[in-house]
Amino acid sequence: MGKPTGFMEYPRQDRTYQPAADRIIHFKEFVNPLSEAELSIQGARCMDCGIPFCHTGCPVNNLIPDWNDLVYRWDWKAAIDTLHSTNNFPEFTGRICPAPCETSCTLNLEDSPVTIKTIEYSIVEKAWQEGWIQPQIAPHKSGRRVAVVGSGPAGMACAQQLARAGHLVRVYEKENRIGGLLRYGIPDFKLDKKIIDRRMAQMKAEGVKFHTNTHIGIDIPARKLVDDFHAVVLAGGSEEPRDLPVPGRQLNGVHFAMDFLRINSHRQQGDEIPEEKFISANGKHVVVIGGGDTGSDCIGTSIRHGAASVTQIEIMPQPPEKEDKGLTWPHWPNKMRTSSSQEEGCERMWSIATKEFLDDGQGNVKKVRCVKVDWQKDASDNWQMSEVEGSEFELKADLVALAMGFVHPVHKGMLDELKTALTKSGNVKAKTEGRDAYRTSIDGIFTAGDMRRGQSLVVWAIREGRHCARAVDEYLMKSSELPR
Repeated sequence: MGKPTGFMEYPRQDRTYQPAADRIIHFKEFVNPLSEAELSIQGARCMDCGIPFCHTGCPVNNLIPDWNDLVYRWDWKAAIDTLHSTNNFPEFTGRICPAPCETSCTLNLEDSPVTIKTIEYSIVEKAWQEGWIQPQIAPHKSGRRVAVVGSGPAGMACAQQLARAGHLVRVYEKENRIGGLLRYGIPDFKLDKKIIDRRMAQMKAEGVKFHTNTHIGIDIPARKLVDDFHAVVLAGGSEEPRDLPVPGRQLNGVHFAMDFLRINSHRQQGDEIPEEKFISANGKHVVVIGGGDTGSDCIGTSIRHGAASVTQIEIMPQPPEKEDKGLTWPHWPNKMRTSSSQEEGCERMWSIATKEFLDDGQGNVKKVRCVKVDWQKDASDNWQMSEVEGSEFELKADLVALAMGFVHPVHKGMLDELKTALTKSGNVKAKTEGRDAYRTSIDGIFTAGDMRRGQSLVVWAIREGRHCARAVDEYLMKSSELPR
């Protein structure tokens, strides 16, 4: 795999970013790619480590050492074939996946893992450039009809696999364009939406038909899909946001993060958004509540709007700068990470709880009243939070983005109508193994992605979409040759 001594001879080299001052004036991608020669050297660093922990670190179980070796040997065509054997959309994961594979890399024991994510991105981009990615049209049609509800990565992966198995596939999306949160939840500067469009074109040629502006359970009864199709896949994501029920929550200027991001993305992609409906951070003091990726996207968007200041507060303690590899490797560690958006200019605060949103006297938010908190373990070794006496303070805030994650799928509409069994956390209940894999409590209805597992990563959604497609194919045809 790669060059046996490559990891000792070549240092880790990764993609770089445009300078922050240059990139914050636009919403375009800002990554500077490596050359093919540089990528070959990085592929050479993949060591013959015996047990490739990167395989299990990656949710789609990418054959990482194989395509690292192929890039090292300049066999790019074989590399894309190997990459596509486990991942339908490496152009998505190569941009927005946090790369748990690199965390699991044996070289990460020395803090210099192989640049797996960059190599993945480069393989698929070269493949598109060379015209190697073509529709894979099923030679035989099954005569079976499948409806997929939701066009995020889980729905798209499931639909593409089922179409390649010969089924007639229809994808239903409530928004005006395909892509789910890939389209409107992730800013364009992280994922150019032309990347989604070119993959859609391939899927259309393979026979997938997309229906936009079609909200199942609202515009069309969910039962109609059950009646009209041989199988239905629920892949609508986990979109019920976690709220913050404190005094002043109703004030103008306090928004769910996804509302802020979604409306900005609509405008960036050419939709007409009236000024009174557009949520702008221009000239405002912005407070982002929540320290995850969604909060980071709000930071980058606010900075590009021209915010006067951006502050991000997180209720959890500040993580350590470096993990203890002996305790965490090859698993994903809790450690200090700084996103490209946070690097662009943001004050970050930890162990902070929100007490109240304060009014300007006209129904608009003007400040956030906060308090410092302390985390200690109780007698049962469980973490308990307590407020630090006398630590209350206020932050200027003309715009607040609530980025505290999502609790479960939206129940109103489709799920309430179908009455599928739910887990205690409110997700659609389904197993992932055995004869009933990805089947809901209703015969012929399957589920995959965040709607089943809860808020998660794009790479997990792709995995579940692929696995669900195989389960549906087995249900319809009694066997399946689709890969997992």
